[in-house]
Amino acid sequence: MTDKVHINCDGASRGNPGPAAIGATIKDESGCLLASISRRLDNTTNNQAEYRAVIAALEEAARLGASRVILFCDSELVVRQLKGQYRIKNEGLKPLHQQALNLSGRFEEFRVSYVPRHRNREADALANKAF
Repeated sequence: MTDKVHINCDGASRGNPGPAAIGATIKDESGCLLASISRRLDNTTNNQAEYRAVIAALEEAARLGASRVILFCDSELVVRQLKGQYRIKNEGLKPLHQQALNLSGRFEEFRVSYVPRHRNREADALANKAF
């Protein structure tokens, strides 16, 4: 069990919508890898894949017993929606957004931050590996 985890996650779709995949790493505060996710999805959009990566990573963090989560994502849209800065206009994203919020509420502390694509390479590589 670990108290605080750092998550990097990424979702990708080829075709938008098209075949999609997710990738994520979950590390402890010292940078030790606790879990990784690399999973193919059915046809979906880029933004839906990003949310599915967030959801899968938060589920895994909860399973690992984390109580504090810092989530890094290279989708500005998803980050700003999770922070409440952007409204969710797309009907397909609303249930995914709600599921991610519900999961984030399980943790004593939850923070989400945008990270540029070049600082999210591991998660991106895991998503591409799933293709």
